[in-house]
Amino acid sequence: VIFSHSSAKAICNVPRNVPDMQAALQRAKAVLDPLELYPRPVRIDRVRIVIAPWLFRLPLMRHFSGYATWRTILLRQPSDQDDSLIVHELCHVWQMQHHPVRMPLSYLRGYATNVFEAQARAAAGHPPATELSSAATRRRR
Repeated sequence: VIFSHSSAKAICNVPRNVPDMQAALQRAKAVLDPLELYPRPVRIDRVRIVIAPWLFRLPLMRHFSGYATWRTILLRQPSDQDDSLIVHELCHVWQMQHHPVRMPLSYLRGYATNVFEAQARAAAGHPPATELSSAATRRRR
């Protein structure tokens, strides 16, 4: 299936002025700002959340629930219950605001031991990726 930019935008884009998405960004910012991980607080004025279930059907994206670019947070599905995924992805946006090249390139060296991933997991209250992979290994045995 081929998506043109305009058709993909019409299918999955959540407008920036949707109150729930803006409120979720504000809540996530409120979690991140006190952490003072970087000299300047995270800027959310140009950040938007896009619900894009089709993206997470791609083979390389199947194991993710969210993905961040410099100004966009892509989610598999909306979350009404828990903002932790938005906090995690907004932390990646914040990291890219301070390290726009180094942060994305750091993933070429691996995921589980990536310092930016560990920082985002900690900010969102998630266990480190190494703990998750250890738990998955124990379940397989």
